Amino acid sequence: MTDDQRRWIAETVNDAEGFRMLLAAEEEPTTVAGMHDLALFTNRTFGRILLLDGAVQVTTADEFIYHEMMAHVPLFAHGAVRRVLIVGGGDGGIAREVLRHASVEHVTLVEIDAAVIDLARELLPEISAGAFDDLRLSVVIADGAAFVAGGADSYDVIIVDSPDPAGPGKVLFEPAFYRACKAMLGERGILVTQSGMPFLTAEWFAGHAADLRAVFPGRRFFLSTVPSYSGGPMAHGFSTPSPDANTPDEAELAARAAAAGIECRYWNPAMHRAAFALPGYIARLVD
Repeated sequence: MTDDQRRWIAETVNDAEGFRMLLAAEEEPTTVAGMHDLALFTNRTFGRILLLDGAVQVTTADEFIYHEMMAHVPLFAHGAVRRVLIVGGGDGGIAREVLRHASVEHVTLVEIDAAVIDLARELLPEISAGAFDDLRLSVVIADGAAFVAGGADSYDVIIVDSPDPAGPGKVLFEPAFYRACKAMLGERGILVTQSGMPFLTAEWFAGHAADLRAVFPGRRFFLSTVPSYSGGPMAHGFSTPSPDANTPDEAELAARAAAAGIECRYWNPAMHRAAFALPGYIARLVD
């Protein structure tokens, strides 16, 4: 297919910031009806790409970066995780990485849109890599905020793999949701959140950081760089009920990874520690 024959798909999530990202589709996109507008197409650089409401949700080429950091940073930081809650994450990538930990006994995945899971299982099976068939995983189709507000169970780690703070996903960034998450965590529990691109949304990010700090005595951020997520490094909130919990050094992280028999393409003990070092412009927004 020549450049003139390609269809260029615009990611519009950053319209308010004054730019769009164009991605060349090698074929006509597949669209799926659901709570969200879903579109799937192939790109020469990023492989298969899933757009959700005009934003890149996941690509087969670089998904490992986001999913490894969202899963392994909290699990290796904690060191003794048995129960995990994933809010969102319908593509199955975070569940895949969490379930690599043999110590994990049960994972609950709460996804509001069944169409996301159906599409991922049918057309992006390499992302979940069998996670949906793991007997330790329970899938609940429900609103994540309502599920957490119900507070029926307790967890060692809660991972919020949410879309941007707009539409149905907005409630997953509100203080009431964070308070409900805290109530479900033990003293050494960890809440990890997708916290956006601080460079693009400085004012929003500062408010988000303040909301987390108001609920959790321990609140830090770590960064990852996912090529298909335009706008600079992505921030991830790392919040704990105890202010100084879950900060193992590199040697301890290496020992935990060796004991678990887990090697990753992006996460490693040095990267884990370094990811919490924030550039000045982000540190000022946090503090």
